[in-house]
Amino acid sequence: MGCSKQPPSRKGRVGRGRTPATLPPVSTPLLRTLARVARTAAHLAAPGDACPACGHSTGRVTGQDPYDGRETLADRPDGAVVRHGPAVAKAHAPDTEPQAHRTRLAVAAHPALAGILLPPLPSTGPAGLGRPVSAWPYGVPVDPADPDAAPWEEVAVLLARLHRIGTAGLPGPLPPMRGPAKAAAAMARMEDSAAGHPAASTVRRAWERLPAWARGTEASAPHHRPRALCHGDLHLGQLVRHPVPDGPWLLIDVDDLGLGDPAWDLARPAAWYASGILPPEIWQRFLGAYTAAHGPAVLSGADPWPQLDVPARALTVQTAALALAKSAAENRQPDDVESAVIDACTRIATLPPELECEPSS
Repeated sequence: MGCSKQPPSRKGRVGRGRTPATLPPVSTPLLRTLARVARTAAHLAAPGDACPACGHSTGRVTGQDPYDGRETLADRPDGAVVRHGPAVAKAHAPDTEPQAHRTRLAVAAHPALAGILLPPLPSTGPAGLGRPVSAWPYGVPVDPADPDAAPWEEVAVLLARLHRIGTAGLPGPLPPMRGPAKAAAAMARMEDSAAGHPAASTVRRAWERLPAWARGTEASAPHHRPRALCHGDLHLGQLVRHPVPDGPWLLIDVDDLGLGDPAWDLARPAAWYASGILPPEIWQRFLGAYTAAHGPAVLSGADPWPQLDVPARALTVQTAALALAKSAAENRQPDDVESAVIDACTRIATLPPELECEPSS
């Protein structure tokens, strides 16, 4: 697992978040715990070798400072990640449901997902943290400084393979894909921190135009929509090369993995394309690779938008809500890319009634 998220731009630099960087060595109980978990996982993964991170002999996990060779890759309320050489430890969000989390880890480790999802490392998370902890191999993330090399075709093929996985033999019961729940959480965050922003009412109206299932208020999508194993939060930051440095691309971060409408995994690129952020040629490369790999979310040769429209609108609203929340927290105006998705919400909020509804089953 790596940690690479970069913001979209109108010139094709499309991803989410920031350039990967080691954070300052702040010492907190959580980060110290993650440092120990990452060190243990790294040393047990290659017994008998000198650890490239700290220089100590591997195969044993005592007698050295767990902060030797430690890199903090992320330290947010919803997730912290610490690296020790070839392994990383992740503290998942405090509200993570334990049984669903265990099922998602078991799915990621299942042989059927080999070559699609990065499998976790054997690890026993410490008790008493109030949140799950997992260990993973370190992978090389997408390079935000080289947007032209972004692996759009590769991620499309990975999604198609994921969506075609038969679920009967997987660990279960499989939880629902959390995409709609994440969209609802983004709206709640906007209401908490930016409800008075002039654009908030527009985002709110666009949200209210979505069907209930896309707002997370119904358990699943209507039965006429496909149902498959989904990633749930697809963006370029969810890809790493493993083994490092030139292994195949694999999907990471299974926190939102589950059963749902596979169109949701295509929705963020679709939303960026519809908002004018993702260039048409990149969108066509992505969609073409997905359909060529027989992905079930859309039919090859058919208009994809009847399936993509609702999820793409939901991801547009989600992105706009987070943009308002983040800009309010940072006491600034939305930037150009954030303004693009907010403007798209204006169009969504004014759709004529005949374009709002899904086809009847």
